[in-house]
Amino acid sequence: MASIAKTFPIGTPGMPWGPGEKAAWLSTRKIQRSYKEEVLQKLEGLKGRYDVQQYGALPIDEQRYPLYAVKTRNWAAGKPCVLVTGGVHGYEKSGVQGAIQFLDTTAENYTDKFNIVVAPSVSPWGYETIQRWNPQATDPNRSFNPEGEVVPGRSFNPEPATEESSALIAFLGSLGVDQWTCHIDLHETTDTDETEFRPAKAARDGITDCKPDVIPDGFYLVSDSSNPQAEWHKAMIDAVRKVTHIAPPDADGLIIGETVVQEGVIAIPAPKSLGLCAGVTNAPYATTTEVYPDSPSATEEQCNLAQVACIAAALDHLVHSGSC
Repeated sequence: MASIAKTFPIGTPGMPWGPGEKAAWLSTRKIQRSYKEEVLQKLEGLKGRYDVQQYGALPIDEQRYPLYAVKTRNWAAGKPCVLVTGGVHGYEKSGVQGAIQFLDTTAENYTDKFNIVVAPSVSPWGYETIQRWNPQATDPNRSFNPEGEVVPGRSFNPEPATEESSALIAFLGSLGVDQWTCHIDLHETTDTDETEFRPAKAARDGITDCKPDVIPDGFYLVSDSSNPQAEWHKAMIDAVRKVTHIAPPDADGLIIGETVVQEGVIAIPAPKSLGLCAGVTNAPYATTTEVYPDSPSATEEQCNLAQVACIAAALDHLVHSGSC
């Protein structure tokens, strides 16, 4: 197959982008949905039940892109602390909407056991423009530890700090939590990962030997190979299976090129070392969800419900196993 890098219309194949190419890329991005109508108005409706707090704004348009987090009100020093993040990759809609749906329908069931904070739309510019990157053509989900380990040729490598990651890190630091218990980062794997975003990344980085990959059809989780928490992950997969189907391995026994360590679960190096949002806390229970919204076997509502079911199962397991 021909290199996918040559299919992207910006830049010169084999030459990393400079400021001109990044500006050209930004100029072609268009607003396609409303952060105000689809996210901010829903958060406004939660203010009677939660503490909804602005923790920053994106400089590209501070009025249009305020950053919000939602905290449970009966926050207490003795309870385990849980973080849920959505929309780190802004284009992944069920990460954002699933986080909001969790707050609206389910989170209050757990407030006697946990302190819960939800950042439902970490990258609102990406949400509106349906983009993986931020306006600087940087991947926010590689930007949470710029000093992490870079391995040539690996698809998961840290990138420079972003406004999105820096704002969230500062907000979490302001909460005074010394030890987090759980962090669930909500994501999707979409067909456009293969048709648009992998070609764009190859073009941006001057890579010409990037080969196509297989998009998995179904839900899966991304675990930390240094801290597998197998029973916890199994509990989440079993719960999500009741809502939507679990992704099978491809013909090589892999999911997105990674080893399947248990049904519906792959393992990668420690998320912090890769600059992933899932490594932003010191929680011993941390994972990344991946929903497949383009599946002919899953609706948008199922994708949102899968995110909610996963969070609920994660918390139920911690309670019932005595892990918190």
